[in-house]
Parts: sequence; structure tokens; C-alpha cells
Amino acid sequence: MGCGSCSSGSCGSSSKLGTVPAGCQDNGSCMTSGCNKLDVYDWLSDMDLPSNYKPFNIVEIRFKGSRKDFFINTDNIYLEMGEMVAVEPSTGGYDIGHVSLTGELVRLQLKKNNVVPDSVAKKVYRKANEMDVAKFNAAKELEWETMHKARKLALDLGLSMKISDVDYQGDKTKATFYYTAEGRVDFRELIKRMAETFRIRIEMRQIGMRQEASRLGGIGSCGRELCCSTWLTDFKTVSTSAARYQNLSLNTLKLAGQCGKLKCCLNYELDSYMDALKDIPNDVDRLETLAGMAYLQKTDIFKKTMWFSYPGVENWIPLSIDKVREFAEMNRGGVKPEALEHTPEKLEVKKPAVLDYENVVGQDSLTRLDEKNRRKKKKKNKPKNPPVTTAGTKENPSSERKQLPKNQGERKTENTAENQSRPKRRFNNRNRNRNNDKSNKTGE
Repeated sequence: MGCGSCSSGSCGSSSKLGTVPAGCQDNGSCMTSGCNKLDVYDWLSDMDLPSNYKPFNIVEIRFKGSRKDFFINTDNIYLEMGEMVAVEPSTGGYDIGHVSLTGELVRLQLKKNNVVPDSVAKKVYRKANEMDVAKFNAAKELEWETMHKARKLALDLGLSMKISDVDYQGDKTKATFYYTAEGRVDFRELIKRMAETFRIRIEMRQIGMRQEASRLGGIGSCGRELCCSTWLTDFKTVSTSAARYQNLSLNTLKLAGQCGKLKCCLNYELDSYMDALKDIPNDVDRLETLAGMAYLQKTDIFKKTMWFSYPGVENWIPLSIDKVREFAEMNRGGVKPEALEHTPEKLEVKKPAVLDYENVVGQDSLTRLDEKNRRKKKKKNKPKNPPVTTAGTKENPSSERKQLPKNQGERKTENTAENQSRPKRRFNNRNRNRNNDKSNKTGE
């Protein structure tokens, strides 16, 4: 949900100076959470500050993608979240960004990112005016075309690299090209051609697969926006052992994210699984009983249940952790239990729920129609002329002879005899025709 379609409109709450940015930029109080990447909620915005409070002079500025940086507000300009400001870049000129955080929360962000406040040297110049905004918008419109031209130049030079994004500086004098590659790339010739084509200063910056996904964004397999492009800032290493501890199938297609690496969300629940695994014995893979050797098939970590089965038997036997430890101690002492028993807590079998609206669609009428169709089929399949029953047979000696019309039984028997001999006659007729054709040929 973007700022243009935000139901909050101009966010009519008043501030100290009476000016509040429109849309979703009301100091974090509008929780639409879709306008910007890496949004920050200012939970100190509605709190009253002490009278002798001196505002923190460092602000956090957000640029394109997930890039953020800290700047000193030397002139003590009143800034609110979402406002466009002109700041000092790493090189000459100026850059345009949006204020993402102000006040005491910036101090916490500096501590989180291990940045010393005295080391922040770049300054905030001013609030962006109309000319700055127009030049900024014109630069952003060139990024898509510039990226495709740069890709074509890299392809002509045969460089094994993928240019994923382009970021123009706010004053339209410099462009930063972000690319991914497996190894080192010699792009000196590429920079010369780019400088001749675009007439600006060029900077090449190599990023990883995860950083590329965070810059471009996307929808994950869970149906939500990617964590790396919305709130995740630090990328921790993810290993396949995290999937093993959570009893997940080691399928790379399911475990990999949009970036092609293992999903970051595999680490979210890993700590809770590790805590639950402390109570489960990890050295019990089999149990010896008088009925045979039982092997471990499955472990339910949170229900603390282990499932064993005998070889050649389809049914699995659930055992509690205490029962498994008891049997393991017996095996260590050389004692074999008679057989594995189920846990005293019986598993609840869910009965199918009977709904009140079962026959809303007329299921009874459908069953009746099915019965009628079956009866019709049975009538069609019945023989039209049933076989004649005669009296005095060995099976029914006492049965009476049924009165039939004159010569009816004889006709039926003749018809059946004719039916049996028909295919033979056809076969004989075919043979006769073939023999006649052969004799005609030989006569010719």
C-alpha cells in the first residue's frame, strides 16, 4: 500500500511547527508498512520530552534500495520522518535522500551498527527544494535505460558479470552500478565505454546474492515481501544443519530463497528447536527387545515423542522420552524388554465433523438419480430372450413345464444354433472367396 492510496490521507495530526508530511509519513504512527523499504517505527514520537532535553543532532537518511547512512544536522534544521533532504555524499556534489529516523532512536541505531557518534562527518545541507526534487526525479527516470545499456556493453566485452541495479546521485553527476559475479572482473574497459556513453562519473560496486535480493525486492514462498528488503539488515550465515535440527527435508529447491542461497528464515526458529532437543536423547537409534530389534523412524521434538518400528512391520510405535530412556538403560544393563508398548497417553482420533448444511446442494436427490440410472442399466443388460426351462431335469425334477406358444422354444434353439454358426460361415465364405480369386488368377 503506497502513500498515494493511503487511507490516512494527509495525516491530519498536528506537530509542534504545524507541518506534517502527507501520506504514511506521520512519524511512524501510520502502520501501512508498504511505502518504503526498511521502515522504522518511531515509538518515542508520542512521548513528552523533558524541558531541558537537547535534541540529538545525528539523523538517519534512507536512499534507494536498502542503503542507509548517518549525517550530522549541524544547523539544527527541524526534520521529520519522510522529508527529502540534500546531504553531503562521499564524493563531490550533493545527494538527495529521505529522513528515516530522528531523535534518540538514532543513538540506538548507532550502537546497533557499531558506529561511534564522533566518527560521523557527513552533513545535512538543507531541505530539498523544487529544483532538487525535479533533478532527482529526472535522474531516477534514467536508471532503467542506463542499466540495460550497461548490460549490453558488458555483454559485448564478454565479461562474466550481472549488472543488477543502477543508483544515480541526486545532482545527476554520478551513477553507481551494482553487479554480482563469481570472481574478480576486470572492468576497466567497461568503465571507459560507460563514461563515453553516459557522460557521468562511474562507480562499480560488487555485492553478494543476498544484497542483490534486498535491493531488488520480491515475494517469498510464504507469500510475504522478502525479509531482507523490508526489515532484515544483517545477513547471518545459514547452514544445512539448521534444516537437519528442524527435521526438514534437505531439498535445495525448497530451502533456497530468491537469491539462490539458503533462506534466512531457517535461523528464526533454530534456537527454540535447539532448546527442545536438549531433553531428547540423541544416542538412541535402536532398542533391543525379545520381539526383535526396533529402529528409530521419527522424532516429534515439541511433543517429546519418538516413533520406533520393527523391520518388515508397517505400524510405528510411539514412545515417550522417559520410556525410551528406561528401555535404553535396560539394554545397557543387558536386559531386553518383552516388546515395545504404546505410551499411556492415547492418541486422540479426530472424528469427522457432521455439518448441518450437508444436504444443501441436494445430495439425496443425486443419490436417487444414481439409483434410477443403475436400474436402467440393469434392465438394458438383461437378455431379451431368457433360456427356456424344461420340466423333469435332474436339477429341478419337480418343476412344472411352462406353457409356451407353439414352436417358440424350437425357434429359440434354432436361433441360438444359427448365432453360434454365423462366425464360422463368415470365415468359410471368406476362404471361398480367396480360393475363387486364386483359381481365377491361375485360369488367366
